[in-house]
Amino acid sequence: MNSQKFILASASPRRRELLEEAGYIFDIVPSGVDEEGFKSAGLTPAGYTEKLAGAKAEAVAEDYPDIPVLGSDCIVELEGEIFEKPEDGRDAERIIRTLFSSPHNVITSVAVVLRSGGRKSVRTAITRIYPAKLTQEQISHHISTGKWRGRSGGYGVQDPHTEEYIEKIEGSFTNVVGLPMELTSEMLKEFGITPELQEN
Repeated sequence: MNSQKFILASASPRRRELLEEAGYIFDIVPSGVDEEGFKSAGLTPAGYTEKLAGAKAEAVAEDYPDIPVLGSDCIVELEGEIFEKPEDGRDAERIIRTLFSSPHNVITSVAVVLRSGGRKSVRTAITRIYPAKLTQEQISHHISTGKWRGRSGGYGVQDPHTEEYIEKIEGSFTNVVGLPMELTSEMLKEFGITPELQEN
């Protein structure tokens, strides 16, 4: 691997797409970290994502000590309550009904670890979402699309049918998609990693 390469400690297709679109060259090694153990640690929402992002990067860095590893964790937060990926359609409907009642935050922490150099950087981006008030018909339609699966908070702003669900976004748009690219690019640059020039 050359100096421009790093490892993404995530199987998220949205994170992969964002990094590829930005021109980065990387390998994917999912961390396999059990997130359940972090939920009872009494952490703030941002503290939770920072701890988990760091743990994901460090878990993969153990096997690849000479390569920078990028880990990330994303949640949706409303008045201190953490919302992650829905377990099923019923849970998705509950989450959507709750989140689309008032403004909420998308919180993503990014960690970059280079084990051999003893380097670790963890930072957090917060995006404020101002949702539209949804009708029962809109909620039912969203659940029927299945687009809640694998999405923190049960929705994705990049999906065409959800555009009308959001009135305003304050902060990084890509953060809501899955990875705050402005912050991520800054962090990777500090580790000597920049995007490759792509030929059209």
